[in-house]
Amino acid sequence: MVPLRLIFMGTPDFAVPTLDALVDAGHHVVAVYCQPPRRSGRGQRLRPSPVHARAEACGLDVRTPVSLKGTGEQAAFAALDADAAVIAAYGLILPNAVLDAPRLGCVNVHASLLPRWRGAAPIQRAILAGDSETGVTIMQVVEEVDAGPTLLAQAIPIGPRATAAELHDELSVLGAKLMVETLEGYAAGRLAPTPQPVDAITYAAKL
Repeated sequence: MVPLRLIFMGTPDFAVPTLDALVDAGHHVVAVYCQPPRRSGRGQRLRPSPVHARAEACGLDVRTPVSLKGTGEQAAFAALDADAAVIAAYGLILPNAVLDAPRLGCVNVHASLLPRWRGAAPIQRAILAGDSETGVTIMQVVEEVDAGPTLLAQAIPIGPRATAAELHDELSVLGAKLMVETLEGYAAGRLAPTPQPVDAITYAAKL
């Protein structure tokens, strides 16, 4: 596989395996974007997010803008000259100037079988709805939330005693594997984006 110049965008624990997988696959992660540190704990100290901490441990350039709407932030993003941006639970809306900057666009790890459970809480909603399976979808990012064409997906069963925490961990590892496979196939022209069917859309509202 030819190494790609990548921007990684993620914040919580769910995203850490994907960042690790990209580094382990030999890709050049030129910058990591994540949410700014938040105050937590008894002392209300500023604490970096899990992705922030992991990226620093790997010696990667970490950026924590509060917004990407400004022209200065957008110019800095474009100047990274990335082949693609990989997104996993980043938490900020990406304007078109950011989406269009990387050569191959922006690709996202989503913890459901799109178009089922677009939105903020796909793991919990799948369990609450009694779904027999869920999975991970890798998709191109467009302006509408979770509406982009899909590149690769894989399903896993939801057992009768499955918890959201267990599924979260399983899907985060699966998403990391699928993202590496997607980048290899997409960059080589073996994967083509497939529009999501509009007659099967459901939304995973926050709990």
